[in-house]
Amino acid sequence: MRPIQMVDLKKQYHHISDEINKAVLDVLESSAFINGPAVHEFSENLAAYLGVKHVIPCANGTDALQIAMMALGLKPGDEVITPSFTYIATTEVVALLRLKPVFAEVDKQGFCLDPEQLEKAITPRTKAIVPVHLYGQPAPMEEILSIAEKHGLHVIEDNAQAIGAMYHFENGKSSKTGSIGHIGTTSFFPSKNLGAYGDGGAISTNDDQLAEKMRMIANHGQQKRYYHDMVGCNSRLDSIQAAILKIKLEKLDAYIEARRAVADYYDQAFEASEKIKTPWRAPYGKHVFHQYTLQLENVDRDGLQKFLAEKNIPSMIYYPVPGHRQKMFDTLDNETVDLPVTDWLTKRVISLPIHTEMDKDQLAYITQSVLEYVHN
Repeated sequence: MRPIQMVDLKKQYHHISDEINKAVLDVLESSAFINGPAVHEFSENLAAYLGVKHVIPCANGTDALQIAMMALGLKPGDEVITPSFTYIATTEVVALLRLKPVFAEVDKQGFCLDPEQLEKAITPRTKAIVPVHLYGQPAPMEEILSIAEKHGLHVIEDNAQAIGAMYHFENGKSSKTGSIGHIGTTSFFPSKNLGAYGDGGAISTNDDQLAEKMRMIANHGQQKRYYHDMVGCNSRLDSIQAAILKIKLEKLDAYIEARRAVADYYDQAFEASEKIKTPWRAPYGKHVFHQYTLQLENVDRDGLQKFLAEKNIPSMIYYPVPGHRQKMFDTLDNETVDLPVTDWLTKRVISLPIHTEMDKDQLAYITQSVLEYVHN
């Protein structure tokens, strides 16, 4: 049996190495390393895939969030609601711009913002909501959009973990995550479902004015070279990464189905265990399984993780310290923040290996090992 990895990027590369190598060499031959044809082609292809009018590529997913918030004209002290149960970048950017992060509770079943708790967190200073499609599970966007419209708020989707996920509305319409809110943001970190071979990110929108503003912000606030109309930043997706991503975008749906097949195997293996809760698959969306995350009940999670490591099975805990308990936010007086579901989840979740290159021998070994520990 091959060694088990959380994500096997090497084997995935070997399957597409001829295409990737040619694409990289083409960029090297062209010497159009910054803002070259590959960047424009990938942007157009991603816009078509997501079903949006505009995609603005940038340097990484954190920059994508920052540029989005800058484009909305948010002012210091404005409140932005986010989940605490997510990677720190989502709320770090809020604080970086001197906005106030307001942490809202997530749903225990799907790990995403709970609409009822979200509405309770809104104040007169609230200006935006950042739902996170965590682990590849779409957030309940229809309810979130309804709340945002009711209170006149902007919605920025953090789609870093769920690119390719589909959301189904009650009226029968379906849309890709990242195309539903006012702005969508994503990351192309190598381990993502659509991953580059370095850093990268993108912003998506159907709003022409926002798109133009975000292009300017990502390029030093300029539309015409050397004429800077606003304060911006320097955030670019380079041509080599764009060329790689163009190829991998064509395979994204197949990659998603491979991940779903792994998730199906895990689901079936664990379905009889009362101590293991497998990931919920929302009826309104198509989970793309960036992570496969279990909830454990009456199980020593740290003991399980150690046991798996001894058997050369990697696992991860996303996220052991939620945002409202991070030292960087000590000044927010978060001792008053009451997020019992978030605190409950941080003590019980564990993620197993999931990627496009897993085989049944690996999956059988992983599931047998988990069950051996949990039920002995």
